[in-house]
Amino acid sequence: MEKNMAELCLDDEEEEFLQFGVEPIPQKSGYDLCLVRYYLTTSMVHFLAMTNTIANLWHPLGGIHISDLGEKRYLFHFFHEVDVEWHTMDFQ
Repeated sequence: MEKNMAELCLDDEEEEFLQFGVEPIPQKSGYDLCLVRYYLTTSMVHFLAMTNTIANLWHPLGGIHISDLGEKRYLFHFFHEVDVEWHTMDFQ
């Protein structure tokens, strides 16, 4: 052990460091899996009835969270890419 301690050097010139090949994970935007929908109706949209009906009809794989943005606009936040792709196929 004394031999190993004798070989240690505190000179700044001989500093060594290890660099691991860890790739940074790209950060996704909070709105990557979101859609905004607008209901074209003159009557009021009942939010709870609409969210329950959509969740039962669509059966998203990763789940869905629906937020009321006001003025008949709703934010649909999906939790799986397949769900977003499936719902945007109509617009392509």
